[in-house]
Amino acid sequence: MPTEPLTEGAVAAGSQPRWLSDDEQRAWRAYISLAKMLMRQLDRDLQPFGLSTNDYEILVELTEAPGNRLRMTELADVTAQSRSRLSHQITRMEAKGLVRRVACDGDKRGTFAVITPRGLATLERVAPSHVESVRRNFIDHIGHDDLAVLTEAYEPVMARIRMTRGRD
Repeated sequence: MPTEPLTEGAVAAGSQPRWLSDDEQRAWRAYISLAKMLMRQLDRDLQPFGLSTNDYEILVELTEAPGNRLRMTELADVTAQSRSRLSHQITRMEAKGLVRRVACDGDKRGTFAVITPRGLATLERVAPSHVESVRRNFIDHIGHDDLAVLTEAYEPVMARIRMTRGRD
């Protein structure tokens, strides 16, 4: 029977997994529950504006990019979406007039996502409400020192995942 090569971090046959301690499991489950609950709440708070958190994130990334545009592949990477999922998302956003696709000069296969004036106006209108939602549901419940601890804890994990994702 052929065996699959072990991926990094996989448990070799016959060896024991490194089970999570009670504290590790509690932290992991709290993080997972918080991430899911927070994103659902932020989505609910964006619904009256006709946006999802994915829409909002894409609009923000495009406004922060040079020329208010990003290659679709780069946008997929910065929003942690598959290229296929992002393509469908951009199609929905194009239908709303929030973004448009533009061919890349000199690269027939490359495409930029570009925020439209309507997308910019939408983001400007929604941003105050969204920031208030983030504050009300997250920031205001965490002390300043704890925010720094969270940032310091999450950044190396994100960097590690970005680094290994690039090898896929």
